[in-house]
Formats: sequence, structure tokens, C-alpha cells
Amino acid sequence: MSEWIIPDWPAPPGVRALVTTREGGVSAGPFASMNLAAHVGDDPAAVVENRRRLRAQIPAEPVWLTQVHGVRVVDVASAFHGAEADAAVAREPGAACAVLTADCLPLLLCDEAGAAVAAAHAGWRGLAGGVIEATVRAMGVAPERLLAYLGPAIGPQAFEVGPEVREAFVSHSPAAAAAFSPKADGKWLADLYRLATQRLGALGVVRVFGGGCCSYHEAERFYSYRRDKVTGRMASLIWME
Repeated sequence: MSEWIIPDWPAPPGVRALVTTREGGVSAGPFASMNLAAHVGDDPAAVVENRRRLRAQIPAEPVWLTQVHGVRVVDVASAFHGAEADAAVAREPGAACAVLTADCLPLLLCDEAGAAVAAAHAGWRGLAGGVIEATVRAMGVAPERLLAYLGPAIGPQAFEVGPEVREAFVSHSPAAAAAFSPKADGKWLADLYRLATQRLGALGVVRVFGGGCCSYHEAERFYSYRRDKVTGRMASLIWME
């Protein structure tokens, strides 16, 4: 099984992206094997080696963010490692945007001219709070010129949420109700892919690719916090050559 996912989308020449899986690293135990997060309790030396292996595939060390399920977006040209943010944009060649996930939705964006790229970490809190809208705004590109890729996230048959989560989305847009399926116990199954596609579409971003994976059910391929609690993180990255 490949340790990288190369997104299948019509990105313009010069734009590159990849998504790591849990394959191909040196971490052990619940972090096996390509954990890229330094904050989850893994052996720091293993994380350093895993990041070194990733670095060999990309033009520069990405700016590793401190993700807080918020909506702040940073420009990697001026951001520092550990910056508290949930999305990053880049407008210069060689600068890599990166987000870490283990059930939350990683969103990659580029414009059709290859002049701007972005990566966003979009769990339900970030989605409801407007991280997609903030990221698109920060790119400074007309939304209809953007292409979006939805990386591996917890799927709609596994993401159980309470009624307050559904209400957070439906109060923003009644159309969001279509992304929730009721359960007998008063809980709901939420479709992060559909919610993100709705948010993108409302902005005018209609060329949306990816989706369809389930980090929860594909245990051999992906980390899942909902499934395992103690686990690693995958990275989703995008850059311009």
C-alpha cells in the first residue's frame, strides 16, 4: 500500500499536493508508523525521522501549525512554526502549506492559474465557525477560479454527533440538514464531505474533488482519533513548484 496519496484533481501545472497515510514511517505502537504530529505522545525522535522522510518529498519544510479548531489563517511567508491557526496560504513557489488530521477534514485549495494555494483543517467546529470562508477570503482569488480537494476524513457512516452539532449548521443554512441522518438514540450521523461541499458551493467554489474515504473504517490506512483516541496524525500538503 502506498504511503502517499497524490490527489486526483485537475490542478494547474506547477501545483503539487500529497496526503500521507499511516504507512512508511518509524513510529511504533498506536502511532505506527508515519505519525507526523509532535503533540500526541509519540517518541520525539520518531516524529523527527518521519518528518525527515516527508521533507524529502517536498521543496521546503512546511510551517507546522498549532491547530485549535478555529478559523485563523496564516501566510506561510511570514508565519512561524507552532503558529496558532487552522489554515495556511502561500503565494510563492517552494512554500508548503500543511495541516494535520485524524478524522477532521483536510481541505486543499488552489487557483486555476497556479498563483495561490492553501490548506485548511476543518473539523465540525472549524466548518461551523467558518474556516473555509476565512481561507477562501485569505487567498484573495475569485472563488469561481478555485479548485478544492477534500482529503481523508471520518465518513458519514461513522461520524456520530449530538443535536447541538446539527443545529450549529442548520441555523447557518437550512440546506445543511441534508448532511445529517437521524439515529434512534437522538444522535445524528454527519457528513463532513457534504457540509464542506455546501460551504464551498455557497461561496462559488464548485470544482470540488476528493472525498469518499473514511479514516474511521480504513484502520490500516488512516489514523482516527474517534476510533483509537491515542493515535497519530496524517499530513495534507500543497505547494507551488
